[in-house]
Amino acid sequence: MYKHPNVSTQSTNRLLPLSEAPINHHNFTNIRLVATDMDGTLTTEGKFRSSLLQAVEDLAAANIKILIVTGRSAGWVSGLSSLMPLAGAIAENGGLFYPSGREHPLALTSISCLKSHRQDLAATFEQLKAKFPQIQESADNRFRITDWTFDVAGLNFQEISTLSHICQEMGWGFTYSSVQCHIKPLGQDKAVGLLQVLQEHFPEVSPQEVVTVGDSPNDESLFDSSCFPTSVGVANVLQYAKKLRHKPAYVTLAEEGEGFCELAGLILGTRN
Repeated sequence: MYKHPNVSTQSTNRLLPLSEAPINHHNFTNIRLVATDMDGTLTTEGKFRSSLLQAVEDLAAANIKILIVTGRSAGWVSGLSSLMPLAGAIAENGGLFYPSGREHPLALTSISCLKSHRQDLAATFEQLKAKFPQIQESADNRFRITDWTFDVAGLNFQEISTLSHICQEMGWGFTYSSVQCHIKPLGQDKAVGLLQVLQEHFPEVSPQEVVTVGDSPNDESLFDSSCFPTSVGVANVLQYAKKLRHKPAYVTLAEEGEGFCELAGLILGTRN
């Protein structure tokens, strides 16, 4: 289990413990929407716990909208609204948006020909596999539309950096999480997708009224303070902190889903 270090003694001193945030801080009293990653942020050991589901219910009851912003596939995300009171879900790291109650996604990334796009992604993966024979296509890759994924397990940071460099030389974007590596269109990321969704579907909510939440490198764009002034990393993000160019403004004491519950409690506390 990853241990929460004493952040005051870390080189990541920009990461303030969420427990030290003033309860009446305007960054939290003005929150109208929570945009959150899923794996390792809402889940705990890969599952949704009852405490997490209750926290989401409580936020929704307080008229705080919740958007999932995940690297998971379109096929996986389509069923989430049946589990939680969501305003919608962004899948594939900013590639697609599922508004609440809609069965089919809206494209956030323009792809002129899906068939040739998938063929190009497959060819890129085969070139990567020729140099890294151990990489394995992710089980959910067949359900994806905009990106291509393979399992991150067994790869060290240097290998991931090399894979990223190769993808960039080939004209692709690349990111990774605690679960998967993603080959994706250049410019497709969570922040770009979220800003587009806010503008087109939630024009009444400004980025200053959004708190973004995540735990791993594919959440890095959500931590960019020039886009979203209020961001929170659950405690397990600290294992990546030295590798992140953009770091969350605050970090929870608890890991994974319990860290999200910690944030939900703070937000709801400002409403009392």
